[in-house]
Amino acid sequence: MTVGTDLQLTSAEVIADPYPYFADARRLAPVQWHDELGMWLTFTHEAANTVLRTRTLGRVWKPRWPDEPMPAFALIHVNSLLENEPPAHTRLRRLVAGAFARGHVERLRPRVAELADGLADRVADGGADGSPVDLIGLFAEPLPVRVIAELLGVPQVDWHLLRPWSNAIVKMYEYAVSDHQRRAAESASAAFVGYLRDLVADRRRNAGKDLISSLIAETDADGARLTEDELITTCTLLLNAGHEATVNVVGNGLTALLTHPDQLVAVREDPALVTTAVEEFVRYDSPLQLFERTALADTLVGDVVVAEGQKVAALLGAANRDPAMFADPDRFDVARVDNPHIGFGAGIHFCVGAPLARVELQTSLRTLLSRFPRLALHAQPERRPEFVIRGVRSLTVTI
Repeated sequence: MTVGTDLQLTSAEVIADPYPYFADARRLAPVQWHDELGMWLTFTHEAANTVLRTRTLGRVWKPRWPDEPMPAFALIHVNSLLENEPPAHTRLRRLVAGAFARGHVERLRPRVAELADGLADRVADGGADGSPVDLIGLFAEPLPVRVIAELLGVPQVDWHLLRPWSNAIVKMYEYAVSDHQRRAAESASAAFVGYLRDLVADRRRNAGKDLISSLIAETDADGARLTEDELITTCTLLLNAGHEATVNVVGNGLTALLTHPDQLVAVREDPALVTTAVEEFVRYDSPLQLFERTALADTLVGDVVVAEGQKVAALLGAANRDPAMFADPDRFDVARVDNPHIGFGAGIHFCVGAPLARVELQTSLRTLLSRFPRLALHAQPERRPEFVIRGVRSLTVTI
């Protein structure tokens, strides 16, 4: 029997804390039909994992507003690693992974530490007189932008351009999008694409140690080639996915840590817990809450058949709080070792940038704990008003 849900994902109550609503729904059925969204939603880890791994459930990108052309926004999606299935995905993934394998994560590891320490100096300056400071604006937001800029080889003078572009583009992944936001996303996409075309042209003339240079070299390595549009799309994906995920893991995770004093003490007393704490950050309050797939053929998910052409969404936050997979799932535990969260995805679309994200997250936590032994929450965090990409807009602390 089909079980339906009318869970309002965009309501203020769900955005504030979706997890009790997920738990209530999970008790009814693992997969439920949402009539307003016109898709199935999963509420268990098993069902979400099926959605992410089953090859008859694929990414099928279509314009949401076909009567309103958005050519630049479309360009950075139709060529995306994230929006393609085999065989196109296989070729793209191999080339991008090959470029990453040229040592970029290890190359950036010491630089990430330098950047984090420099931003911690800004936090220290701002709070030196006891004034509260915003860790999102001063630390969590600028760090991943700078890391991605270093990865791609974006000149420092242009770093300030990246965050506004990313912020405008990712607004389009929500379910409530205004006309103004659509125009802003298209404008940002066009500006970013134009900027990257110039940067790629420069790297073709003057190769460096950056990822763009590696992607160009990988293109020419064995006859398999990335087109320029594919290369540009890869760069936008790395910025949008890499930056948005990292800043929101830091914001959500620090919110959890600072509101659980016993866990803050535990990770301070045992720095080896940083690694497991970061994984718990991702599980406990997932930065990406929903990931859509389309059925390429009738597919069994849980106890329902997703018919060919229908959409199904893995609710990652619900999956990561499933008591069938996690002991005491609503408990925040920085020492949790049995933690098969799917915050970075699963299957062939598993986040290609996850190793770099983990370096950033672990470095961020180590830096903040070592630099600010009296770090404490000053005010209730201000949460972003979106559901799909979950984060806090400000996190005011004293140091």
